Amino acid sequence: MIKITFPDGKVREYPKGTTSMEVAKSISEGLARNVLAAKVNGVVWDSSRGISEDATMELLTWDAAEGKSTFWHSSAHLMAEALETLYPGIQFGIGPPIENGFYYDVDLGEGTLSSDDFKKIEDKMLELAKAGNQYVRKEVSKKDAIAYFEEKGDKYKLDLLKDLEDGTITFYTQGNFTDLCRGPHIPDTGSIKAVKLMNIAGAYWRGDEKSKQLTRIYGITFPKQKELTDYLTLLEEAKKRDHRKLGKELELFTFSEKVGMGLPLWLPKGAQLRERLESFLKKAQLKAGYLPVVTPHIGNKDLYVTSGHYEKYGADSFQPIRTPAEGEEFFLKPMNCPHHCEIYKSKPHSYKELPIRYAEFGTVYRYEQSGELHGLTRVRGFTQDDAHLFCRPDQVKEEFMKVIDLVLYVFRALDFPEFTAQISLRDPENKSKYIGSDENWEKAEQAIIEAAAEKGLKTVVETGEAAFYGPKLDFMVKDALGRKWQLGTIQVDYNLPERFELEYTGADNQKHRPVMIHRAPFGSLERFIAVLIEHCAGNFPLWLSPEQVIILAISDKFNDYAKNVSELLKNSDIRAFVDERDEKIGRKIRDAEVRKVPYMLVVGEKEVESNTVSVRRHGQGDLGSMSLDQFQKHLNDEVMLALNQK
Repeated sequence: MIKITFPDGKVREYPKGTTSMEVAKSISEGLARNVLAAKVNGVVWDSSRGISEDATMELLTWDAAEGKSTFWHSSAHLMAEALETLYPGIQFGIGPPIENGFYYDVDLGEGTLSSDDFKKIEDKMLELAKAGNQYVRKEVSKKDAIAYFEEKGDKYKLDLLKDLEDGTITFYTQGNFTDLCRGPHIPDTGSIKAVKLMNIAGAYWRGDEKSKQLTRIYGITFPKQKELTDYLTLLEEAKKRDHRKLGKELELFTFSEKVGMGLPLWLPKGAQLRERLESFLKKAQLKAGYLPVVTPHIGNKDLYVTSGHYEKYGADSFQPIRTPAEGEEFFLKPMNCPHHCEIYKSKPHSYKELPIRYAEFGTVYRYEQSGELHGLTRVRGFTQDDAHLFCRPDQVKEEFMKVIDLVLYVFRALDFPEFTAQISLRDPENKSKYIGSDENWEKAEQAIIEAAAEKGLKTVVETGEAAFYGPKLDFMVKDALGRKWQLGTIQVDYNLPERFELEYTGADNQKHRPVMIHRAPFGSLERFIAVLIEHCAGNFPLWLSPEQVIILAISDKFNDYAKNVSELLKNSDIRAFVDERDEKIGRKIRDAEVRKVPYMLVVGEKEVESNTVSVRRHGQGDLGSMSLDQFQKHLNDEVMLALNQK
C-alpha cells in the first residue's frame, strides 16, 4: 500500500501502482469525469500513470491552470493529427501550450496554408475528437525513436532527438498520430468539444534565422462550446480596449520610427496623465516618509559590473557609450538601484537613522528585441516608480507592511479590486542558487509571510521562485476582462548591500549590513498605463482624466457664458474646456462621449438665466441642473471618494 496526501492535508491509502484517475474515481465518479491530469509530488502527470510510492497529489481539472495547459497541449497533438490527415508528408517542429491555447510549427514542404483553410482543419479536429481516442504514453529507446522518425522522414524530430538521452524519451499516440513528447496529456480526445484556429505566423526552426522558416498555427480549444463563445466575445471586447487603439484615439501617446522603435512619445494629454499618476504617488510617498532623489540616465560600466546588472542585462542593453578618455565606457541605465546604493553610501549612517527610503521616477533602458515590442507593455525605454528602502533586519516586516499599505492604496484609487499576492520563496533543496545566510533568508521569508497574513492578503506561495538575492511579493492583478497582470512588486535584497559594501553603525558601535527592499507599486508607468487604459476602456477615474469637464453651448450666443463657466472651474483646479465648434448640440454630446470626457455641461438660455449648468455624466446620461457650487462639490466628492478610500 502507498499513502496519498491531498492538498487539504488528508491522507488515504491505495494499492501500489494506483493511477490518479483511479484515485479520482474512489472519491467521486463526477470528479473523475472532470480530471484532466494530476500533480504528483509537484510534477504534472498523466492521470493514467501508476504511482509506486507515497506521494502528494492534486487532481487537476479545467479550473486549474495546469489543467488548462495539459488540455491545450493535447489539443496541439489533435491539430497535428488533423494536419497530417489533410496534408500528407507534412513535418512537425514543436507544439507547446501557451497562455491561451497552443501552437504547432509545421513544414508543409511545397504546400501552403492560409486562414481560409482553418474551417476544414477545425472540422477534422472535431471529427477526430469525437472518436474519444486515448493519449497513450510509451517509453522508447533512442535507437527506436530515431528509426521511427527516419522512416517517417521528419527531420525536425530527428534534430530534437540529438539533444535527448537514452532512457528519457517518450512517445504519445492518439488515434493514428504518434509524436515525440514528454507529456503529460489528458485521458482522451473526447473532452475537446470546441475548436478555433486563431492565426498563422512564420517561425524559424529553433529561433535561428539561418534555419528554414516554418508555419506556426495558433489555436485554442475548450471543453464546452459556450466557453469558446465567451472567449471570442472577450477577445472582441479586448480589441475595443486595446491600449494602442485607445491611445491613438484619445491622443495620449505615439511612436516614431525616426525616434526609434519601442521609445514612446507622450502627447500633451498623455503627459498630463503621467504627471498626475506621478503626483498621486509622490504625495503618498512623502506622507509615508520617502525621500525624493534624482539620478542620471547613464552610469559608468563599473557601476553595473559591481551590481551584477552588467552580467544579467549586458546582452539586452544598448551598446556602451565610449568617451574620449581611453577605456572609459558608460551605459544607459538598466536599473535605478545601483545609483541609489551610491547615494546611500555617500555618507555614514547610524542604526537610529534607519529605515531610509529613497524614491525616484527613474527612466531605464533595455534593448528588447524588435519582435517582442508591443505598444506600451514592452518598450525599450520606460520609467519605474522605483524606491529602495535601507533598513535593519528587525525592521523588514514593519517596512513590508507599510509598502503593502501603499500598494493597496494605489489599487483602490485606480479600481483594481481583484488581486492575488504571490509569495516567492527560495528552493530549500537547492540553496546554492541563492546568496545570503540561512538565518537572514528565514527572517526575510517569515517577515513577508507574516506581513501578508496580517494584512489579510489572498496569497499563493511559489517555492523556488525567489530572486537569487532574496524572497519577494508580487501582486497579480485581475482587470475588467479577467486577465491577470503583474503590477506591483516588493523584493528583499541581501545582495546589493553586500556588493556595494553598504554599512550602518549599530547600537553595539559595530558595522552592520543593511537590508535593502525594492518596491514599485506601478512597476513601470508605461506598462501600468497600458493596463489601466484597457482595464477602464479609456474611462479614467475623474481625478486622473486629462479632460474632466467639457462645456457645450447650445448655440454660439451662449459661448461667452460657457467660457465664464470654464474659467471659474479652472480657478478651482478643475480641468475644463469649451467646445466652440459650430455644431448641433447632439453632435457635440456624441463627440464628447467618444472622447470619454467624464462630465458634459450643457448651457443655453435657461442655464444663463438661472446661473446653472445642465450636467451629463459620460456613460450615464443626464444628472439634472446644478449651480456651479453644487457641481464643484459633486466633483470634489467623487475625487475624494476615490483617493481617500479606507
